[in-house]
Amino acid sequence: MASLTTLLPCKSSSFLSSSSSSLFARCSLGHKTVGFNESRSRTCASNNFKCDMAEPVNIGNGKPVIPILNDRTLPKFLESARMETTVNRNGAKIKVFSGTANPALSQEIAWYMGLELGKIKIKRFADGEIYVQLQESVRGCDVYLVQPTCPPANENLMELLVTVDACRRASAKNITVVIPYFGYARADRKTQGRESIAAKLVANLITEAGANRVLSCDLHSGQSMGYFDIPVDHVYCQPVILDYLASKRICSDDLVVVSPDVGGVARARAFAKKLSDAPLAIVDKRRHGHNVAEVMNLIGDVKGKVAVMVDDMIDTAGTIAKGAELLHQEGAREVYACCTHAVFSPPAIERLSSGIFQEVIITNTLPVAEKNYFPQLTVLSVANLLGETIWRVHDDCSRNGSYISLLLALCICIAQLKSVLS
Repeated sequence: MASLTTLLPCKSSSFLSSSSSSLFARCSLGHKTVGFNESRSRTCASNNFKCDMAEPVNIGNGKPVIPILNDRTLPKFLESARMETTVNRNGAKIKVFSGTANPALSQEIAWYMGLELGKIKIKRFADGEIYVQLQESVRGCDVYLVQPTCPPANENLMELLVTVDACRRASAKNITVVIPYFGYARADRKTQGRESIAAKLVANLITEAGANRVLSCDLHSGQSMGYFDIPVDHVYCQPVILDYLASKRICSDDLVVVSPDVGGVARARAFAKKLSDAPLAIVDKRRHGHNVAEVMNLIGDVKGKVAVMVDDMIDTAGTIAKGAELLHQEGAREVYACCTHAVFSPPAIERLSSGIFQEVIITNTLPVAEKNYFPQLTVLSVANLLGETIWRVHDDCSRNGSYISLLLALCICIAQLKSVLS
């Protein structure tokens, strides 16, 4: 069982900038996930800090566990204000419903928000048609429907549309579709003649079904937000992964962030900046067909370093696996793979578990089947992130304007400095 140790740069000033960069994740410390494997990363010789992270949990039957911490996680002088807010929110006219795509994530979001999932009946007829009936009143309520369009994508998308229609016809005041993983996002432009732009089509379907707002995580490309004629809240899951990396003993001087393709350079650059401004490397690849990638060369230096590959999703893992092989050929000591959406289409599991990765870090925006677990896999929960975003949307608050988040991050930094000085 892996132990939660603390990554932190060799210099305290760089650690402070890294901690304050993920304030939004710091405001919700309830969900932490422990990976399987022992970390074998080389540690800094001195000046390592140790974070007050949750204790490791028993893995049990060998699959990732996402613990829910119900005890106090805030300082005493902040707890009373938080509890008072929670009590006041219980009377709010807000309902959270889950589709059948990822009920575990929906339940975690409801737990974080202090709510119960709305009662809903979803079934398939013999011919495959979808039937949806809300089992409680939503008249005049703000309704949030949690449903990623994960495989089978068309089934889950249609279920989402039918559920939105049911809420609209039940006189819901506002309908927000929470789509942790937005399918068809890769079909966002025409790369050849006579192709469809399916991302725009799906956006039109969701809008016409009756949704008033969309909340999604790490869209494949930012322009997808422009396809909707309704407000879109784009949530970045980087803070969740950064917080986990901050629990590992890796010297900041040994880190290099790698983009698996040229299109992900902006994402990797932003990730590297928050990892104590780590250097950046780029894998140049040429794609000859859908789900087929060929690595050509590497831009940047990874010799003797710990390479962290960052992408928004892993589908067949062809791109990231060939990139990892190239990094090992160029002298990388260890390779970590980080992504938000684990689609894991065959043969992704065989490629990821082949031993080329020290650890594969993903989030639970998509459910991972038990048969797809492997020793290097670590699953992190985004439930706190989405739950806090839903509350702020409901309360008409800015996602970046929380004073509690800032105070909590400062408390963490002060506590870590005190432990070092003592």
